[in-house]
Amino acid sequence: MEAFAEQYRLQDAGLLDASTWAAVYLDVCGLYQKAANWNERIWDQKKIILGEEYPSTLTSMANLASTYRNQGRWKEAEELEVRVIETRKRVLGEEHPSTLTSMANLAATYWNQGRWKEAEGLQVQVIETTQRVLGEEHPNTLTNIANLAATYRNQGRWKEAEALEVRVIETRKRVLGEEHPDTLTSMANLAATYRNQGRWKEAEALEVQVMEIRKRVLGEEHPDTLTSMANLASTYRNQGRWKEAEELQVQVMEITKRVLGEEHPSTLTNIANLAATYRNQGRWKEAEELQVQVMETTKRVLGEEYPSTLTSIANLASIYWNQGRWKEAEELQVQVMETTKRVLGEEHPSTLTSIANLASIYWNQGRWKEAEELQVQVIETTKRVLGEEHPDTLTSMANLAIVLKDKSEDKKAIALIEECARKRKQVLSQDHPFTKESEDTLSMWRMEGLHLASLRKDVNSTAAGE
Repeated sequence: MEAFAEQYRLQDAGLLDASTWAAVYLDVCGLYQKAANWNERIWDQKKIILGEEYPSTLTSMANLASTYRNQGRWKEAEELEVRVIETRKRVLGEEHPSTLTSMANLAATYWNQGRWKEAEGLQVQVIETTQRVLGEEHPNTLTNIANLAATYRNQGRWKEAEALEVRVIETRKRVLGEEHPDTLTSMANLAATYRNQGRWKEAEALEVQVMEIRKRVLGEEHPDTLTSMANLASTYRNQGRWKEAEELQVQVMEITKRVLGEEHPSTLTNIANLAATYRNQGRWKEAEELQVQVMETTKRVLGEEYPSTLTSIANLASIYWNQGRWKEAEELQVQVMETTKRVLGEEHPSTLTSIANLASIYWNQGRWKEAEELQVQVIETTKRVLGEEHPDTLTSMANLAIVLKDKSEDKKAIALIEECARKRKQVLSQDHPFTKESEDTLSMWRMEGLHLASLRKDVNSTAAGE
């Protein structure tokens, strides 16, 4: 009887696993709500048939959490992931690979919310355990090290990120081979670290290498190949190489439309990237048309409060802002700020970015007090949450310095931009575009100060002569 019952349970589990693959397919296609509905049904059935602590039931629970994470439903994802971790620790043990995977998933949820310290704490714990249990060269260990490197990169801790990424690349090349997909992914990650530091040549060299290998090994229409093409286009765009960026982006957009569909999240991201290239060239109408298309589709497909939807609204606000269409830009930016505060929290990096963008809109209208209040708020929060030397903190410092300068508070402005230039030199390098920009601004403001002092001296001398 027990044998029959167990056989029945396992047969049903097999059927449910087939259903799980269907849910995974929906998730990959970007049909997150359908995937969530499917995963919820699978989880409910497995709880009844297999029990709440059965490994397959916990996997379904983790899959549902992953879908929630893809929808930006952070609280629901976190609640499920914590339950999975606690159950797997009790049932499988703290060092079981499935337990460690669930911890890594929770770290990913923290990471997506900008909760870097909590993500880092879990990732370090997972790495130490996988190194001891599975070995330093095990694929899971290397994946966890790469995830920690990404956390460092998002905090602007470039040297630490680079050291880990180089280590992962070297190990994967030796263990998996130079053309293995995981090796190529680690090379792309290192290129991203170079790109974030403005080390364009090094980033481009790696990205070209990755793109060419992926084309040959995976095919020209494989999602990973398209991602590498998009990354290279981003590097071109950041250097002002508009034509090269546009050519790649148009190619990527057309392929993703045909292969993944016009409403797939990756397709929408690629359309938004092309819109950004048009925006940087001042091709406002073309940029606006694409961005409106992205915004309307993401609202319909992903929902009005999904992070990608909010990003698309902010991008459209930027296009209006660059055209001097202040009211339209302000309306959209206020909407983004209020939603990100509610959905992501007041200290999330995306929330802080939206506040800074609104401050820029106020500044361009000469609304100095409102701009200054928001910029001060951003600086104080980024210093506390991200650290005093994080690139986002330094950007907010530069923005506040500009506001102070326009308010004729020259001494405060010069002191702030001087501090910003010094820290950018330390954190980003001497040659980074942001470092050069802040140093150029500092030189210009100092020259203006000397010129004004000279004029005052001339005026005073003339008055004394009279």
